[in-house]
Amino acid sequence: MNETAQQQPRFAVVGHPNKGKSSVVATLAQNDSIAIAMEPGTTRDSHRYPMKVDDVTLYELIDTPGFQRPRKVLAWLQGHSLSASDRPDTVAAFVTQHADDPRYHDECELLRPIVEGAGIIYVVDGSVPYNREHEAEMNILRWTGRPSLALINQIGSDDHSADWEAALGQYFQIVRRFDAVHAPFEKHLDLLRSFGQLAPDWREPLDAALEYLQALKFGRDSQALEHIADALIDMLGHQESARLGEHEAAKPLLPKLRQRWQNWQREREQRLRRGVEDLYQHRRLQRQESDLLTPDDGDLFSERTRQLWGISKTQLAAAGFGAGAVGGAGLDAVVLGASLGTGALVGGLLGAAGSYYYGDKLTRLKLGPLSGGFREAVYGPLKDPQFAYVVLGRALVHSYEVSQRNHAGRDVLAVNDAGEHWLEHMDRKDRQRLHKTLQSLANRKFEPGKRQRLIEQLEQAQQAFGRWQMEQFEAIDN
Repeated sequence: MNETAQQQPRFAVVGHPNKGKSSVVATLAQNDSIAIAMEPGTTRDSHRYPMKVDDVTLYELIDTPGFQRPRKVLAWLQGHSLSASDRPDTVAAFVTQHADDPRYHDECELLRPIVEGAGIIYVVDGSVPYNREHEAEMNILRWTGRPSLALINQIGSDDHSADWEAALGQYFQIVRRFDAVHAPFEKHLDLLRSFGQLAPDWREPLDAALEYLQALKFGRDSQALEHIADALIDMLGHQESARLGEHEAAKPLLPKLRQRWQNWQREREQRLRRGVEDLYQHRRLQRQESDLLTPDDGDLFSERTRQLWGISKTQLAAAGFGAGAVGGAGLDAVVLGASLGTGALVGGLLGAAGSYYYGDKLTRLKLGPLSGGFREAVYGPLKDPQFAYVVLGRALVHSYEVSQRNHAGRDVLAVNDAGEHWLEHMDRKDRQRLHKTLQSLANRKFEPGKRQRLIEQLEQAQQAFGRWQMEQFEAIDN
């Protein structure tokens, strides 16, 4: 795609102050750095935001100030126009003559990019009643002669969209309802298709933009799975070690190595979170989730833990393994009478992923042979199968939420725990293959060449998780 000013579709997002214009721009430009405020008149100057993929500009969004004196502007236009044929030139003349007039600063800022060739996206708030004060704005925009569509952005809880649709349909060829904060990705693409219908010269570049964006979404989803796979490889196979003197007791080392191991797991999970957020261009996202904390009650295997994220007996069986398979995973009692200790390894509500079957038989401190007066004490990896599903489940929740999140969202992303398990939505054979791979990670028998196979298995898990999410949404709607 050649990147010239003539070929790049440009869209000026205009409307009354505080109706969600900046939110629309942030969503369509996939840019979470755009300032969004509730105070009217926050945007006083036009700002351009290119939508780029691999340094190729697909289109440009222009965030504009809101109309301040539309009736006076319309009166000026009507007083200086001789016929309908000169209306676009009359609008251009208004911008030229009033460029330095502070009374019409906002109108000149929003009209200038339109006069220079931008299409129009007119934004209204469908939660407030329609009133005639907007008609002056819509008449001015119609005078420009530029291709335009209207978006009804639902900000509040009331719904007056039907009245808005009836009114907007008299001024704009296309009227759409569009929730800038929650609209799914396909809605973004629909708007681009609509502009291709209104402006034939833009059809080809917008068709190319659609292909770029669809490929971008697919690529991000695939790369997110790679991030998760690498984190699983690291976290499930991680060990901590320390040197132990020939006559030094091993028992005091256990709490220290355990804490180092937990801290490392916590930091690695956060690196995974940041990597996925950066992948989807959510670099300013604020997130709230249970941290990798150690509770004081020492209960690794509470019923609450199992209900939220644990694998129940039924789900263990559904995954294709039972008590015999768990025993074969190499769960050994901690030596020297020490226990793993307190801890939600993966969050305040999550235990350190103790098995439903095996209580506190989690891992052991392994001592290497004497060499140079020292032995090596090694803690980890945690071989309990539930740990793998805890890490994977949390990663899928986060990845799903981030991938579905619009860039206009400014609320804190709450990564909530699931109430029931997504695993049952996977085919039985797929569950068995995934479990076998996760076991090999915990047993440190995973071959690097099998990374792609793990990614493919995670794709199946991701699809199962998506089906489970859809089931939850449908249950809520019903």
